[in-house]
Amino acid sequence: MACLIAAPASGSGKTLLSLSLIAWGRSRGHTVQPFKVGPDYLDPQLLGAAAGRPCRNLDLPLCGEAWVHDSFHGHGGLSQLCLVEGVMGLFDGVGPSSDGSSAAVAKQLNLPVVLVVDAGGQAQSLAALVRGFQLHDPELHIAGVVLNRISTPRHRHLMQEVLDGIDMPLLGCLPRSNDLDLPSRHLGLAPAHEIAAFQNRLDAWAALAEEHLNLKELLPLLQAPAPGENPIQQQLNRQPLEIPLTPKPVAVARDQAFHFRYPEMQDWLDALAMPVLPWQPLANEPIPEDACGLILPGGFPELHAQELSECEQSMASLRDCFGRQPIYAECGGMLLLGQSLTDQDGVSHPMAGVLPFHARRGRLQVGYRKLEANGDGLVLKRGERLTGHEFHRWELSEDSPINAVGNLRSLWQVEGWQVAPRSEGWSHPSLHASWVHLHWGGCSTISCRWRAAVDGAATKTAVGSSAARNSSLKP
Repeated sequence: MACLIAAPASGSGKTLLSLSLIAWGRSRGHTVQPFKVGPDYLDPQLLGAAAGRPCRNLDLPLCGEAWVHDSFHGHGGLSQLCLVEGVMGLFDGVGPSSDGSSAAVAKQLNLPVVLVVDAGGQAQSLAALVRGFQLHDPELHIAGVVLNRISTPRHRHLMQEVLDGIDMPLLGCLPRSNDLDLPSRHLGLAPAHEIAAFQNRLDAWAALAEEHLNLKELLPLLQAPAPGENPIQQQLNRQPLEIPLTPKPVAVARDQAFHFRYPEMQDWLDALAMPVLPWQPLANEPIPEDACGLILPGGFPELHAQELSECEQSMASLRDCFGRQPIYAECGGMLLLGQSLTDQDGVSHPMAGVLPFHARRGRLQVGYRKLEANGDGLVLKRGERLTGHEFHRWELSEDSPINAVGNLRSLWQVEGWQVAPRSEGWSHPSLHASWVHLHWGGCSTISCRWRAAVDGAATKTAVGSSAARNSSLKP
């Protein structure tokens, strides 16, 4: 069956409850598959680290209904237990609507909802709040409530009586404790690799579930769905590859500065015979010699701007790669390509210098974006329309007109809810660079075109090497 863990608003305790249930399940020897509604990168890193397997995003605007269904059953059906953590408030979606909300995903997948409520400072008002969520959409089934930040046994008994009065099961009460708080960064929760003694935290979360949750009632709600076929394989079955693929390795930036990746990117690289060669810019490594292309995912380069600027070998390697091999760069990965990057203290540091912009702290830009390609590019065709997601606090100031730098041109037209249409991103025969994240799961053409670009670059390199060898053999 599985369930969706939701809340009236962000900050209510969804992630704490999800982590506690995952940690408890694993402590009992169960396999657990976590999912996250929406385009988040940080919460899924925590859920995936706790579960010991990648957390999958269920994102209706980015990927569509078919992909969400296939991903849920294809991955969830491989485990014993399964849970879906919602996003924001239960009914919060695109703009003022419920499109793409936790409620929309719960209805599509027919999942019962466990509502997490911050009970601090409440008594009878809790009944009005929970009853309002019940009545707002009668098609949703709220299976029970978990209360967070319950301060005393008296407070717990009071809340129990309130929920009994509206015939709503109380599935647990998490205590108020600063020790349970998760550290945050300027874009959300800190990633798992930055949380000290993560294993100790897992033990504490498992103990929290054992002591404070009604696991007898919750366990049936965590049973995994019926298994389905791997969603990547389903797409390949619909559009089978015409020729066998020769392995073509690609480099992917992977370190503390670059770690915002959907697992489906890795899935597609594997499926299309593109072994990943990890590249650590922060370690001052050159891009691996065997790489036939480079992917620069998002992350927090602004927190490591000085260190990155001092990695001369990494920067020189990146400049050498530009124009010679295909580069796919999103958000923080794109910032590595600019002229300079200003850190959180307002200090500017030089970057690779291949794109004509300087990056500095600005106002928050967040939300889904409708995209229309301005021309044929690395993974796009002119006029194609996609949906992406934007989430950053840094902004760009262009150093020179875009057409004055090589063959660069604007990537696409971008618009969103209360976002004026604008040109955004950089396109080049071997470059895709943008603030906007795409999800490779819901659009197989992205990965297939990336493979074609990698093949093309590898062929040019092979032809160039052969010509150079032949030239050297001439008398």
